[in-house]
Amino acid sequence: VQPVESGGGLVQPGGSLRLSCAASGFTFSSSAMNWARQAPGKGLEWVSTIYSDGDTLYANSMKGRSTISRDNAKNTVYLQMNNLKPEDTAVYYCATGAYEYWGQGTQVTVSS
Repeated sequence: VQPVESGGGLVQPGGSLRLSCAASGFTFSSSAMNWARQAPGKGLEWVSTIYSDGDTLYANSMKGRSTISRDNAKNTVYLQMNNLKPEDTAVYYCATGAYEYWGQGTQVTVSS
């Protein structure tokens, strides 16, 4: 099991990005999936979770600016982020439901 993130990059403040995480090797449709991030010099911060039934949770820092979704046919979870701020700069990680498996991360940099 190796989640693989993609979609990071450099974006200006106020911009948008959609992160993707493809995962296989387990029953994806039955598993919750998580996004977390680590900003430079800071600890790991939970961002969002989507459950197998589609219910979602968001950290206060991202609530109203992000949408997590999943496509079970593609074994992929997405994180759409809008109105990005410089403080959103971080490496974003995808993790399986109980955080047993993590991706390698994708860098998001918000800067003008």
